Amino acid sequence: MTVLKAVPALDAEAAPLPKPTRLGPRDVLGHGMHGMRTRPLRAVLSALGIAIGIAAIVAVVSIPASSAQALSDRLAALGTNLLRAQPGQQLIGGGTAKLPVESVAMAKRVKPVTAVSATGLTTATVRRTDRIDVDETSGLTVLAATPDLLGLLGGQLHAGTFLDAANSRYPAVVLGSVAATRLGILDVPVGSPPQVWIGNQWFTVVGILDATTLAPEIERSVLVGWDVATTRLGFDGHPSTVYLKCAESEVESVRGVLGATLNPEQPGEVKVTRPSDALAAKRLSDSSFSALFLALGGVALLVGGVGVANTMVISVLERRREIGLRRALGATRRQVRGQFLAESMLLSGLGGVVGVLLGVAVTAGYALIQHWPAVLPPVALFGGVGVAAVVGALAGAYPAMRAARLTPTEALS
Repeated sequence: MTVLKAVPALDAEAAPLPKPTRLGPRDVLGHGMHGMRTRPLRAVLSALGIAIGIAAIVAVVSIPASSAQALSDRLAALGTNLLRAQPGQQLIGGGTAKLPVESVAMAKRVKPVTAVSATGLTTATVRRTDRIDVDETSGLTVLAATPDLLGLLGGQLHAGTFLDAANSRYPAVVLGSVAATRLGILDVPVGSPPQVWIGNQWFTVVGILDATTLAPEIERSVLVGWDVATTRLGFDGHPSTVYLKCAESEVESVRGVLGATLNPEQPGEVKVTRPSDALAAKRLSDSSFSALFLALGGVALLVGGVGVANTMVISVLERRREIGLRRALGATRRQVRGQFLAESMLLSGLGGVVGVLLGVAVTAGYALIQHWPAVLPPVALFGGVGVAAVVGALAGAYPAMRAARLTPTEALS
């Protein structure tokens, strides 16, 4: 006869259920990548929106930085100690004033001044040939100049030679870079130099200048010798612009006395400017456009974030059964929330890395075309990835919480 023994009841306190364990970073990363691997096209398209926004931000920050560095290098080479004096308005009558003929000699008397040169505006017009209508000047001016002008402005010759003691006494002309383009003269061949028609006579082109950063008015001018301008073009000898350089530390003091030095009788009729200040002002105006493009990059980034959020919401709806199965097997709300939040941040992080690389490539390419040094601020590079991660966290917050709120029965139904 079989004897049945009573089985002792299980003691709930003696054998407690195991506590749910937290997922490690490696597990969270693996779960986050699962959704990207199963839907690669959707993941790429979502990350692309983030990449475009980050690339725009990196380029907008880096390109102005490259431009500023190029400008700083240029100013360092040319010097910020250049001053320019021009006649202003007459105090009585309101007409255009004139600088005295002795202006250059008087400027040289100022002790801190190291170099002085000048140009004088003539009434002559320049044309490519004598058959062109007299009113067709191409917006160019004819200036009297001295041989020391090129060195003082730090200019460079594109072709030929500049005015010197020999050719300044003859009908020779040097073209600014813009003037040469408008006249259709791009070179000065040896033995057969081109000619232009100035003041009803032919002048031989002996040189062409490159762009002059600190004196853009020279680019739109043709330069003739001071003596030739006086004898052949009716120039009255009054300088229209006086350029001078002085010790860097004395710029402001020289600027303060220059008006009284050049025109002692009417110092208020002299307008003194510093060309490097104009370049700095131009850079400030450029920075306003940079802010506009930065805002556009932010809009692109916002659109990318919305795309990531949309992708994650759809992912939650499509993976309800997966969520329900995980919850039924013991996954906590925190673990489900962490899975979808990690997937969202991975998508945005991928877009951020691609966007930074794309922004670097755009900046380097544009700087190469402009012959600028490529400057990549660290804040733009690391900030781009950081901003992408923040966007991913914000975009994935709601879908992650929605997934975590699903109960196993709701998800599996």
